Amino acid sequence: MDSSVLTTLEFHKIRAMLAAAAGSVMGREVAESLVPVSDAAEVQWRLDETQEAFDLLAAAAVVPLGGIRDIRELLYRAERGSSLEPPDFVAIAGTLYAARRMKQFFADLTNPAPRLEETAAAIGAFRGLENAIEDTVTDQGAVLDSASPELGRIRREIRITQSRVKEKLDHIVHSGEFQKLLQDAIVTIRGDRYVIPVKQEYRHAFPGIVHDQSASGATVFIEPMSVVNLNNDLKQLMAAEVNEVERILRYLTAQVAAVAEPLLETCRALGRIDFAFAKARLALNMQAVRPALNTAGYVNLRRARHPLIPAEIVVPIDVYVGKAFRVLVITGPNTGGKTVTLKTVGLFALMTQAGLFIPAASQSEMPVFANVYADIGDEQSIEQSLSTFSAHMTNLVRILGLVDADDLVLIDEIGAGTDPDEGAALAMSILEHLHRRGTRVIATTHYSELKTFAYARHGIENASVEFDIQTLRPTYRLQIGTPGSSKAFLISQRLGLDAAIVARAQELIDEDYAEFDKVLTDLEEQKRLFAERQEEVRLLQREGEELSRSLAKEKAALADKKKQLIDKAQAEAERVLRQARLEAEAVIAELKAQFASETMRERQQAIDGARRRLASGLSAVRALGDEDGEHDLGTPATADSLVPGAKVYVSTLGQKGTVLAVAGDEVTVQLGIMKLNVPLASCRLAETAPTQKESRGRSGVDIAKVQQATREIDIRGQTVEEAEAILDKYIDDAILAGLGEIIVIHGKGTGALKKGVRAYLKAHRAVRESRIGEIGEGGDGVTVAKLK
Repeated sequence: MDSSVLTTLEFHKIRAMLAAAAGSVMGREVAESLVPVSDAAEVQWRLDETQEAFDLLAAAAVVPLGGIRDIRELLYRAERGSSLEPPDFVAIAGTLYAARRMKQFFADLTNPAPRLEETAAAIGAFRGLENAIEDTVTDQGAVLDSASPELGRIRREIRITQSRVKEKLDHIVHSGEFQKLLQDAIVTIRGDRYVIPVKQEYRHAFPGIVHDQSASGATVFIEPMSVVNLNNDLKQLMAAEVNEVERILRYLTAQVAAVAEPLLETCRALGRIDFAFAKARLALNMQAVRPALNTAGYVNLRRARHPLIPAEIVVPIDVYVGKAFRVLVITGPNTGGKTVTLKTVGLFALMTQAGLFIPAASQSEMPVFANVYADIGDEQSIEQSLSTFSAHMTNLVRILGLVDADDLVLIDEIGAGTDPDEGAALAMSILEHLHRRGTRVIATTHYSELKTFAYARHGIENASVEFDIQTLRPTYRLQIGTPGSSKAFLISQRLGLDAAIVARAQELIDEDYAEFDKVLTDLEEQKRLFAERQEEVRLLQREGEELSRSLAKEKAALADKKKQLIDKAQAEAERVLRQARLEAEAVIAELKAQFASETMRERQQAIDGARRRLASGLSAVRALGDEDGEHDLGTPATADSLVPGAKVYVSTLGQKGTVLAVAGDEVTVQLGIMKLNVPLASCRLAETAPTQKESRGRSGVDIAKVQQATREIDIRGQTVEEAEAILDKYIDDAILAGLGEIIVIHGKGTGALKKGVRAYLKAHRAVRESRIGEIGEGGDGVTVAKLK
């Protein structure tokens, strides 16, 4: 990558913003050394790393980046044999703790981040060294008494000796014998020895060693003879303490030196991870997105915002080059918008290839350029006696000698600084050369000849920066496909230049150029009108979308209300069904109670009465089904349409039958082997009656099924629990059918089912007695039960 372009496009300012987002010295160093690369795979890797950090920063409540210290110099000193100080170990311990937390953070990840995890794998485990430092040095940088048994003993003796010295001195200070000799009744320290302030005139009267005197000379500080030996002992103990602390620190330094190399590798990994999260934080601060990489060499930026322009004033632009055309020529008033466009595209190329996100819309795409070259700004050099034109041309000569098809070239005011005709000719020749090379080029110019040149050349396109004539201010919006006009006459007139001067200037201008400029002005006006129409269409489209959403909400509300009504109806149906089941159970219980004492005739009468009660009780269920409109029950029958032998559908029973007789509002119907009197209103002509649904059969009591109950039931293959449930219902049906004896086929098998069935029948309230089947009945594989 051309190093000069980094300065021209102010990439160093982006690096400074990135470094400020880092949390450690090592992370800032990586940020400050960041340069774009031209290898597509490396660019992809860098962007993936940024994306992983961005996703983790958005998802994780806390990323443990705190506590990382730059301990590299301490590690180098330890390796060279220099003893480290307690504060040094505090810094090392903090970094070890941060490294351990970071390693655990990546070990606990639920979403994969392979690139960051690969970096985190280089973080070592130093729990032993971390514990050793914690057992030796406090967070404030003091060596603990427990750092070694010897240090603990020495410090205990120091405290005891200090206490004895203070006791003696306190006794002297408060003694009436020495009160008049003392300047103050206090104990102080001079040169690590405890002393007492004595008045100068009594210095010879106070036995002891003079260590110091006050600035005025009125006070001398004397060590009493009675504590000289204790002070000597204290001095020796303090020296021993210093020696023991130095020994401990040397030992701990050796432990650090032993792992210096893996610790350095850990520091580098922590710095790299901090740098990755700095990239993510910068993207968040800029409201940036990841650019999509393409291999076709085209730029497609949507709502791109130059990151060095304050967010409150920057104007987003759409710019593209490299697909339908490879050279973009931007013309228009000299208002700064053209240069900003150049710098935005160039800086975005550098940021992308450095692995940074760009402040643009999510659909933005960037290629990987082999090199980015830029000739932007006033390059006039007084030292080298070069004019602006010469300086620009020198730079362009260098670029033209290096440029290739995979490069991006940005040229501000191409051909400027010399004779307009010659400058325009040179500019066209340079652009033609770059176009033939296949290079992607964006150039700005004031030359009208280049507008015509761009129109006439395939692969070269015009563009302009929009300018508001009413306010005399640029809008900074880029309009690709439309060349810009200098607006010199209009601007001058609005600024107050005499109208006659402006008119004369228009007369003097070349007629062809004037006509061309008029065409451009008309074209811009048409484009403005088209943009207004587009905005109106967008507003109508938004209104249509809002209306569609409103209708969708209303539809959803109606569907929800319908569901609530259906749920309510189903709940009511379930309530009625539960009531019907309770009624049926009550009827069965009543029948069983009556069967115990009544004759067969009385039983049959009781059964007929029970059937009428069930039919009456189930009529509500059938009527509810009719109200739900689940199906059409056919044409209602009338007394005239029903004759003996006619087929009818009895809606209250859900059964088909044959009419036996009609008497007023009551019809006698044959249902299987059962004769029933049913209301005329519940009969429908069978020709239009529906087939009974399985669900209806489940929801009511199947009278025909009860009447057709067989004498035998086969329960082979069932468990005992399943068999008991089946037998309970079967016995009820057999009783309703008037059966006096039933045969239960259970098979022999392992004997478990046989044993369980016989025990169940023996204890059943409706079974009078049970026996093993005869040989003709099935032998030991069946059980015969007589019902009460």
